[in-house]
Amino acid sequence: MLRNEKEVNTDLYVAGLLNEAGIIFTAQGSEIEEIEKALKSASKKGTGKSGFPEYVCVVKDFILVIEDKASVANHIKKDDNNLISTDTDSVLNYAVNGAVHYAKHIVNNTNFKKVIAFGVSGNARHNRITPVYIDETENYIELDDVKTFISFNENNIHDYYIKEIVKENTDREKELKDLLKDAEELHNYLRDYGNLKDAEKPLVVSGILLALKEQEHNNFSIDFLTGDTVKTDGKKIYDAIKDNLTRANVSPEVKKDKILSQFSFIESTVALNEVHHRLGKTPLRFFAEFLNINIFKTIKYNTSAEDYIGRFYGEFMSYQGGDGQSLGIVLTPKHITQLFCDLANLNEEDVVLDPCCGTGAFLIAAMHNMLKIASDDNIKRSIRHKQLHGIEQRVDMFTIATTNMILRGDGKSNLINGDFFKYNPSKLQLKQATVGMINPPYSQGSRSNPECYEINFIAHLLDSLLEGGRCIAIVPQSSMAGKSKDEQSIKEEIFAKHTLEGVITLNPDTFYNVGTMPCIAVFTAHYPHPANKKCKFINFENDGYKVFPHIGLLDDGSANDKKQYLLDVWNGNAEFESRFCVETAVESTDEWLHSFYYFNDEIPSGADFDKTVGEYLSFEFDMIMQGRNYLFKENSNAKVK
Repeated sequence: MLRNEKEVNTDLYVAGLLNEAGIIFTAQGSEIEEIEKALKSASKKGTGKSGFPEYVCVVKDFILVIEDKASVANHIKKDDNNLISTDTDSVLNYAVNGAVHYAKHIVNNTNFKKVIAFGVSGNARHNRITPVYIDETENYIELDDVKTFISFNENNIHDYYIKEIVKENTDREKELKDLLKDAEELHNYLRDYGNLKDAEKPLVVSGILLALKEQEHNNFSIDFLTGDTVKTDGKKIYDAIKDNLTRANVSPEVKKDKILSQFSFIESTVALNEVHHRLGKTPLRFFAEFLNINIFKTIKYNTSAEDYIGRFYGEFMSYQGGDGQSLGIVLTPKHITQLFCDLANLNEEDVVLDPCCGTGAFLIAAMHNMLKIASDDNIKRSIRHKQLHGIEQRVDMFTIATTNMILRGDGKSNLINGDFFKYNPSKLQLKQATVGMINPPYSQGSRSNPECYEINFIAHLLDSLLEGGRCIAIVPQSSMAGKSKDEQSIKEEIFAKHTLEGVITLNPDTFYNVGTMPCIAVFTAHYPHPANKKCKFINFENDGYKVFPHIGLLDDGSANDKKQYLLDVWNGNAEFESRFCVETAVESTDEWLHSFYYFNDEIPSGADFDKTVGEYLSFEFDMIMQGRNYLFKENSNAKVK
């Protein structure tokens, strides 16, 4: 059957999405003989003759069957029971119905039993993509619409299947549950047996992990922890920490001494070093055994972008009502640190600076991403030793960040314990940073302390980057509004020297236990903002993450798809509706948020019109029946009787 120009455009749009996701496809048939043979009797008219969907893809042990239509009006047809219609007219004229027809035929006539049918309709700007899973009994599961095919490539399809079809937890969710369970248990042990302050708990964790690393050199063993009163367990752990810092070549000496001073309480706290009557061993040995089994032996530090110690830090703070929020400390979730790397489009030559590095989450994510694309060992060595820079004011968090980087195989030598604002931007430029990432302290700025407004951290970071450097910041939305005179003045200074690329409004639950409404702002350093520059303002509140009880923020199964669409729009590779993105010129005095620029440019459909008219007529009838027909008289001054 010849296809018209609009249908061909839809075919090309779908092919582009498949290519973007890295999915190999065959048009109008299949290279697999068994499937090709089955399709030779798959006519939509039920004649037993051949019938071919637009595309067939094989991904692992899944078959993807795709049928498309040019108009969203021909997307799906349901019967009176709200089931996908199987009559010939529906199968011929509707995308989802046609795809399901072909998928069922493949299930019935081949040995492939995991088939996902996709109905795609519309064009790059207005479209729908609906996946439907068909099982071997011809039952189907209609799944939520997607915007891309990223969830169905080789890297993601198994997790999608487990999460969305089988309805079980993915390996990642199981790992996170176990991690949070371990954090809760360890917190209780640290509280009950260690009598530790909030800030000391993550230091015990990171210190013991450093000591355990010395096991590789036969310089430390848990068996050494005997409860000796002459050379205490704390002294043995402290010595192992010192040896590991020396082995890791932490320099200068003053920096190593500062880190060691943070761990000194481990050898001096009596409660940690005495044999506990309930444990039959010292709390330190108990903690070391717990961490060795549950963390050290199971977590592959060098192959994960997760900030595990940061996770523990956050959990400890939440259990104990710690000082994190009062100090404006908001630890960044992994999916946000990864999004920063994606927005920065990191390459192996980039130099990354995080001037408020906390536990090192951004630097860990950046290192993980850069090492994955590094072309040889020399570049990998350079990334670890020269291309990751962090500044952290709090000495305890600086110590944790350093530990994090050591456990991941270096990168610690470029971390500084200090106040970001005390460093001259021109001096910081000597670090040659091409990418700045920042999650500054929140809600610390005021009229009496304007330096600490979040927008000022951004300005100082921009000044510290090389010309053309990319700056990415996650801050409260209020920072982009600039309500105070000081904040507005800083926004004007930024526009005079740097370029705003856009702002992404995030899920209100991103920092679900903090209550901050965050956004991500992206800038280019040292190019004054052009008056006619079109910035992107995106509403990404629906990011595919939601809060699950007793676990926290998790992917609901759609996060990969939604992030891919966000990146496509951000990079100019996808069309968009104004409810998702507004592209416009801006002023420094504007509120740099999607909500400020959004306008509804969607043309109502006939169904929308009928619905609105129906609602009005129902309202009018209801009012008249109540004797309130005066509301509809032309004379607005009519008296009420």
